[in-house]
Amino acid sequence: MINSMKKFFASGTPWIWVNAGAVAISVIMTVGLLLLLAVNGLNHFWPKDIMLAHYTQPSNADDAVAREIIGERVDREHVPADRIIASGIPVSPDTPMYERELIKIGNRELNSSDFTWLLTDYLNDVRYPDNLTTFERREWGNFYGYVLEVREAGTAVASSDPANPADTGAWEALKARLERALAIHDEIDVLEKDEIGDVNYALERLRLRRRGLELRGNDTPEQIAQIEAEQARWESSYEELQTRLSALYEDVERDTVVMKAMNDEETEINVSEIVRAYQPNRMHIGGKLVVYGQKLWEFLSDEPREANTEGGIFPAIFGTVTMVLLMSVFVTPFGVVAAVYLREYARQGFITRVIRIAVNNLAGVPSIVYGVFGLGFFIYFLGSEIDQAFYPEALPAPTFGTPGMLWASLTLALLTVPVVIVSTEEGLARIPRSLREGSLALGATKFETLWRVVLPMASPAMMTGLILAVARAAGEVAPLMLVGVVKLAPTLPINGNYPYFHLDQKFMHLGFHIYDVGFQSPNVEAARPLVFATAFLLVVVIALLNQLAVTIRNRLREKYKALDM
Repeated sequence: MINSMKKFFASGTPWIWVNAGAVAISVIMTVGLLLLLAVNGLNHFWPKDIMLAHYTQPSNADDAVAREIIGERVDREHVPADRIIASGIPVSPDTPMYERELIKIGNRELNSSDFTWLLTDYLNDVRYPDNLTTFERREWGNFYGYVLEVREAGTAVASSDPANPADTGAWEALKARLERALAIHDEIDVLEKDEIGDVNYALERLRLRRRGLELRGNDTPEQIAQIEAEQARWESSYEELQTRLSALYEDVERDTVVMKAMNDEETEINVSEIVRAYQPNRMHIGGKLVVYGQKLWEFLSDEPREANTEGGIFPAIFGTVTMVLLMSVFVTPFGVVAAVYLREYARQGFITRVIRIAVNNLAGVPSIVYGVFGLGFFIYFLGSEIDQAFYPEALPAPTFGTPGMLWASLTLALLTVPVVIVSTEEGLARIPRSLREGSLALGATKFETLWRVVLPMASPAMMTGLILAVARAAGEVAPLMLVGVVKLAPTLPINGNYPYFHLDQKFMHLGFHIYDVGFQSPNVEAARPLVFATAFLLVVVIALLNQLAVTIRNRLREKYKALDM
């Protein structure tokens, strides 16, 4: 028996099963994590039914008054009785556990908080009336209630009876006016961000141009007159655009809607403040799927609002992808050149061994150290010198002497270059020496051999290093907080204004967005599902970038497979 066990362990079979089990556990944990992120994040966009109930707060008095509750059921949990008593709610200690529910009641201008915890046992007369309405607003979060009246310039044009769910006159009038308001808001966005933004950018370039002429002593009367004439044309365009913008703002604020909230509170809301309105209790599964798709598309394509707890995250997606691609452009040649020198040209000895040890150790340096280095060297030293040499007219306002996309990409390139060096060196080491000798024997120079034979065959290994670099760089947050990432960027780093690629601008990043929403948000409950959704999206973005690199690597591997045999 003992001999058979020894033979069994000596065969290596147990270790194969242990490794297979470890891999299986890792895959299960990874899939479970992705499912957790997807379920908790994507569920946030589903249009949930609105509950109407009466809640009687436990009290020592006999005449406890029930209050009306309108809102969405978000979560539920079981809480010990002593914890509830400690919070000031007098419940019976004979019941060890109580169930409580998290209700999103919205209506921030009427309530102290968007969310409230209520004990399930004290919720009575729970109903879901068809005419309860949800407003998603540009500010102040969601609003829940009944549509009482629609007004145009202060005059009522439609009204409905909240007690009669079939009375949809005010609701239909509201939908038509909401479409009009959204169309006007689209015009306002185009005016403010595109047309007026272009004018402001042109005026700023004229200001810098005039300042540059003054610094160089070339501010002749002809040059100044030309600049002033051009400036006058842009200012005239600016005044025309401002006139149009003022008219649009007056027009969009024409319509209002009177809402009845819980406990018969009434409030008047401007239709221009509403982003989306729907009655989920009246909707079938098809209608809810349409709203779900609209909300999900808004999340992917729009800008954030309400301290990043609502709206979309497109600037963060764009900033993350742009930074990773720019980092890849920087890190690949640096890493490949260093690996080629160490493997093909440097004399193999003590110094090269020390360099390789240093490269391997650099891969383990905490990322925040790279951030501090990037802040000190790239921004304070190199950026300041660039400003002095090429942008003196903009001083004392810095151009490159401040955190931005370029310095963030270079910092992450330094952080990931050891991975590319090691992977490329391993690929070069696997190429048979006979191929090099055969190329040299046919009359090729060492550089031609390297360029036409060695590097193409090592390209799959280079792509492997790039894949690992992308996987690490896309999720880094700590160094980016020092060298370019911000909570909210007014413009994208790539736009239609010359020179189109604004690498000096700050940008948004998915990783920092997760940190900001999860730890800096004033509305924790509203931010929680967006943390899950953004984290899931970050994983998807990294997977897509890696898949792109894997596809390129596989094609290169198939192309040069014959030479490797």
